[in-house]
Amino acid sequence: MPDRFIQKDYQDKDFSGEDLSGAIVERCSFTRCRFVAAQILEIKVEYCRFEECDFSQARMNTSVFLESSFAGCTFRNTDLFLATFNNCRMMGSSFSEADMDGVIITGGDWSWVSLRHQALKGINLQGLILIESDLYSADLTKADLREADLTRANLSHAKLEDADIRGAKLVGVDMRNTQVKGLRMDIAQAVHFARCYGAVVE
Repeated sequence: MPDRFIQKDYQDKDFSGEDLSGAIVERCSFTRCRFVAAQILEIKVEYCRFEECDFSQARMNTSVFLESSFAGCTFRNTDLFLATFNNCRMMGSSFSEADMDGVIITGGDWSWVSLRHQALKGINLQGLILIESDLYSADLTKADLREADLTRANLSHAKLEDADIRGAKLVGVDMRNTQVKGLRMDIAQAVHFARCYGAVVE
């Protein structure tokens, strides 16, 4: 496989099992492509678009993704250890059972993303757009969610112990059934939290 992909357009191509480690990918488009069990280690991806692609069981350790879009992609059992997503759009993608230990996320739009049961302890999600994201039972202990947009996100049974959500948007978020010991919040959020439990705040 070539080590540079520049301004290429791929549709329904199967990269499953391929070794793409160390590749440089710039301004490419991938539609309904399969990367199942592919080796995508230390790859650098810039200004690319992935639509409905399958990265299940791929190894993407220490890879860097810049200004790229992953719409409706699947990352089931994907190894994302120490991967970096810088200002990426991940809308509608699913990370079921993925290893996201040490993932670095800087800016971007992660709306409608499924992060159910994910271990995200201590992660920095400051300012991230997470509209209607599914964080059911996610471990967000000590996570930084300041100024994040969590509008209508599912935080049911999520662990938010010692996390920081000051300035985050919580419109439509049900804070019941969340673990909030030590959670840092602002006054408006404290009122919202109380109202979730039926309190009348005057």
